[in-house]
Amino acid sequence: MRLRLLIAGVVLPLLLWASLPLVSSGAPQGSAATLQQKISKKQQQLTATKGKEQVLSTTVKKYSARINKIQSKVNVLRAKQDTIQRDLDSKRAELEQIRADLRTERRRLASLRVRLAAGRETLEARLKELYQSEPPDLVSVVLNSSDFSDILEQAEFLRRIEAQDQRIISRVRNAKKDAETTAAELGTLETRQQKVTARVLEQRDAVAKVRTELVDQQRPMREARAAKTRLLSRVKEDRHDIEEDLDKLQAANAQATGNLQNLPAQAVKGGNGPWDWPVNGPITGAFGEQRPGHIHAGIDIAVPVGTPIRAVANGRVVLLQGTGASGGYGNYTCLQHTATLTSCYAHQASFAVSSGQTVRKNQVIGYVGMTGHTFGPHLHFEARINGVPVQPLNYL
Repeated sequence: MRLRLLIAGVVLPLLLWASLPLVSSGAPQGSAATLQQKISKKQQQLTATKGKEQVLSTTVKKYSARINKIQSKVNVLRAKQDTIQRDLDSKRAELEQIRADLRTERRRLASLRVRLAAGRETLEARLKELYQSEPPDLVSVVLNSSDFSDILEQAEFLRRIEAQDQRIISRVRNAKKDAETTAAELGTLETRQQKVTARVLEQRDAVAKVRTELVDQQRPMREARAAKTRLLSRVKEDRHDIEEDLDKLQAANAQATGNLQNLPAQAVKGGNGPWDWPVNGPITGAFGEQRPGHIHAGIDIAVPVGTPIRAVANGRVVLLQGTGASGGYGNYTCLQHTATLTSCYAHQASFAVSSGQTVRKNQVIGYVGMTGHTFGPHLHFEARINGVPVQPLNYL
């Protein structure tokens, strides 16, 4: 009898120990070590990616600074070019006016030449008439005169003939000289104005050439900056992916090392709020936290994949969305509790209710998963008033 008791006292504990699951240090430590290696590798990748991102950001800023510096010079040259263009337009207007005056003066000169030719013809006819007639010297005038008054009249006649001839000659000569002088002056002004206009045009073209060269310098810089910006965008996306992977690995590591173990099977009421907790687990994400690109609209409760999610209060299913329609939330459900108050449950692996269904407090409505954008297995839980997220802990 004593021998049987001895055997039972020694052998039975050994058999019971042998039947327990293998939770010795071998497998968990090996898994933890593997996770730690992966975490370390991801951290190295994250550090390298952040370094590359910093270098690219600096490079893009340098390109932008150089482009802006050149653009400032281009703007100055554009203003200078506009000023020169206005001066050029003014000089061209002056040149056109001089040319118009020159055309007018040339027409006047042509008219004077016609008058000169007519005067010459008149003068030639007069001279021919005088040549063919007997020279009216003083003796012939006296001998041919009947009295003294006749002598005076013939002398006055000779004087008037000479005076008329002199006026014709003088008028034609002066008109010709005036026309030729004016034409010469206008010709000189046209030549000078053409040179000034050409000089201003040359200045404008020189400025335009420098401006074009500066713009040409900008083009490869802009292309290089655009390429670096695209690369920077891809590096940022890679960094976000690495950060998400790292978060998932850290969450998995925490679960593997026991941080997510010993959770009650049933959801229990926590705090003094009117709602029961949808799952039991540590809060790993607080309401109002600043996240990349958004503010956290609920709380994250870390639990294993497959954990039942329970309704926090009586209500009706008003929203049931799959991963294709809800993006970062993955599969999620929203329950209407009052006219203004709703609760939402995101990242579910699967649903246990249908749209429009009435549910009771503590009824299973789905199961925890990792759909959408997650950092590991957890339930994202929200409370909303009129669709606006509020602090869920005020109701739990």
